Amino acid sequence: MKTGYKVALYGVALAVIFGGTWAVGAAAGPAPEPPMAHNESAPHNEHQAEPGRLPPGLSVSDNGYTLELHENSSLGFHVNGPDGKPVTRFDVEHEKRLHLIVVRRDGSNFQHVHPEMAPDGTWQVPLTLAEAGSYRVFADFKPEGGPKTTLGADIQKAGDYQPRPHEVSRTFTVDGYEVTLQGDLTVNSASTVTVQISKNGRPVTDLQNYLGAKGHLVALRAADLACLHVHPEDGDQVKFAVEVPTEGTYRLFLDFQHENEVRTAEFTLTTHEEGGHGH
Repeated sequence: MKTGYKVALYGVALAVIFGGTWAVGAAAGPAPEPPMAHNESAPHNEHQAEPGRLPPGLSVSDNGYTLELHENSSLGFHVNGPDGKPVTRFDVEHEKRLHLIVVRRDGSNFQHVHPEMAPDGTWQVPLTLAEAGSYRVFADFKPEGGPKTTLGADIQKAGDYQPRPHEVSRTFTVDGYEVTLQGDLTVNSASTVTVQISKNGRPVTDLQNYLGAKGHLVALRAADLACLHVHPEDGDQVKFAVEVPTEGTYRLFLDFQHENEVRTAEFTLTTHEEGGHGH
């Protein structure tokens, strides 16, 4: 997903159906700042900046289009086009026609899933919300002949909500893999962050492609979950060009594939760090 961040919310309404113990709702982000954007081999702005506009995924309604949520027996949704009808034709982006990101509002319980679409334009995906709380759902897609679009809404999991704090951390261990993120986040400037992965003390040098690349990174601004979505730069190392729009704390989630299994590492960085160390 590319690194342009101050963009207009493009108009394609997402009608979403949620059910079970989930309550449905939608919320606009508190400030007009960065979007979810795509980044493949190098920084590239896919959305043109438009001052004063909310970025994709933070607003329930814009440009005359509205995100409508409904309750049903399973997680499903459809994308309504400008004509009010479900869209059934999508371009393939990073090997998928639609990417769905789900994360709890405290920056935990991240999921990146890929729904299947029925001929009538209805998308369905198995999804388990393990803990109570409010979750943000981002649908990222590009209709054929239309603009790349990211829309978002909130869903609720009933129960005793216990928010989880996140300290600044550049290293994460998952299934015996130690994953380290090096590099600094610089406001309004493309910053390079590099991923190093080891297992049993030995560097992993044979990562498999996942969604067409050696890694897949999502960064969320902790204050409002405004997000950007990046892919590695060219080269032997797994590197990402990341441009954050404001000072603050960011949660970053790396999907990587090794030995035919996709795993996720998570990090917490702040723009107030220098040289990989907070101060």
